[in-house]
Amino acid sequence: MQTGCHRAADGLSARTEPLFAGDRWIPLCLVRNPRARRYVLRLTAEGGARVTIPRGGSVEEARSFARRHRSWLERQLRRRAEEIKRPREWLPGALVHFRGDAVPLTLAEDHGRREVRFADQQVRLRDGEADLRPAVERHLWQLAARELPPRVFELAAAHGLIVRRVSVRNQRSRWGSCSRRGTISLNWRIIQAPPSVRDYLILHELMHLRHMNHSPHFWRAVAEVCPDYRAAENWLKQHALLLR
Repeated sequence: MQTGCHRAADGLSARTEPLFAGDRWIPLCLVRNPRARRYVLRLTAEGGARVTIPRGGSVEEARSFARRHRSWLERQLRRRAEEIKRPREWLPGALVHFRGDAVPLTLAEDHGRREVRFADQQVRLRDGEADLRPAVERHLWQLAARELPPRVFELAAAHGLIVRRVSVRNQRSRWGSCSRRGTISLNWRIIQAPPSVRDYLILHELMHLRHMNHSPHFWRAVAEVCPDYRAAENWLKQHALLLR
């Protein structure tokens, strides 16, 4: 693998050099962006890494930044590999997560009515619907929209916090968010996690009403209301593919 300087697709000055991540060398693209305020590491579509160098930053610090976050990059590479192997369609027999358990999808037909069943759930299928994934995901989203907001308000009241609004969305890269105005947004896929992990994710966002950052003060607040939060974080890291 060669090291060289070139122009990135966006016209910014860039150089590429090798970085060892996981069990192989990958290209690391170092891109200067005078509009950037901080160093940012991303996994590229081609399976390499890209570090944005902010104004006043250095190539050496960019390299150090990539090395410090190598474990994050390796997780992303593993996730990408698993995603490639993972079938996009869900057929009968496929395993899906529901309330923390991996449960199989089964197909049932009765008097022309087709439905997919998993755990204690039954979902009506549309005519000609062979891929079970759209129907199951629609059902899980609807279920999350019914169950998650009441739980948010319940936990908020228990800790003396005021929530203005709760929305359940199809977020692609995060489990939830909190605004300064008291709006909590949650990913519908939280319904696939165990109840303890669900509550941790809600409490995590609620604590942002006290600290709008991830400072030590924030994490101390999280630990006070959810002493086992590290176990929940580990579960989420192991099941991050639920976001895909």
